[in-house]
Amino acid sequence: MLAIAICLLALTRAEIIERFKVPPITQCGGFVQVFADCPADMRKEYQIPVASFASDICESLRKKYAHDTTHFSDPGLIVYIGEVRTNMTNVVVRTAKRDNGSRFTRVYIPAPAFADVDAFRLETIKAFFRAVKNEEYGDEKALRAYIDSDLNLRARYEYDELAKWTGGAKMKFNDEYYLKLSRSIIIPGYAKPADILRYASRLWLYPETHDVPFCSKVACCTFAEAIELAGVDPRVRIAAYKKAPFAVAFGGGHGEELAAAADAYSKFLFALAAYKAPKEELEKMLSKADALLSSAYQKALDNEKDNNGQYY
Repeated sequence: MLAIAICLLALTRAEIIERFKVPPITQCGGFVQVFADCPADMRKEYQIPVASFASDICESLRKKYAHDTTHFSDPGLIVYIGEVRTNMTNVVVRTAKRDNGSRFTRVYIPAPAFADVDAFRLETIKAFFRAVKNEEYGDEKALRAYIDSDLNLRARYEYDELAKWTGGAKMKFNDEYYLKLSRSIIIPGYAKPADILRYASRLWLYPETHDVPFCSKVACCTFAEAIELAGVDPRVRIAAYKKAPFAVAFGGGHGEELAAAADAYSKFLFALAAYKAPKEELEKMLSKADALLSSAYQKALDNEKDNNGQYY
């Protein structure tokens, strides 16, 4: 121990610091390399998570766009982590070219605990295509390519986007795109709780002419309310007839449970439109449909918990 101390005293301060730096981590077949200017005991807290984060992104991209490459002779992304004692959020990027013509990207993260994660993710994606495809990707193209690289990732992204849109951020987005997305089948044969709730939000009847309400006072009504109103205003029955096919269409492709509920709602709406069954029978049909939808929602909750965010 004394010998080590004497040896250290003979070194300059810069040399001592260099001796205590942790070694770089190389992952994703040599594509990702992460250096850290931090004590060895902080390696698990900062260096390894950063390396794993970048490596997971590049591995997903490799499987989709460079599946025949299992090892890279030179790193395409070199990350430098700072001293971790600041709260800087910036991610500094520099691109370079080697003598052999290969391109790579250096990314400097002054403070990994506070860094802009979205910016780092985006620069990691760009670095992959810069090194592997020798192409410069813009922000939107890079993000889209990453999302398309994995089915689970694409599903999570689209559900997250829908959640933002339905959560009150509509003015920030392209409504036409999100309306189309809300009607699409993100995961064939699978229903998330959000899919069930989105279906339930459509269980209303509206007059064909919105400025002429049902019974001169009801702008829209639930299916239960429609049973009462159908005997007063024939336009309620017309609305039910037109809604019936869509009740099936919006419930299709999301699994048997939601399909069964959708079929039950459609049968109820056709019966309501015909208005020949007694009120008690209509209420019974609607109650059955509601029960099937509730069951589908519970099944979706259970699936989401059991699958731990994985869909495929």
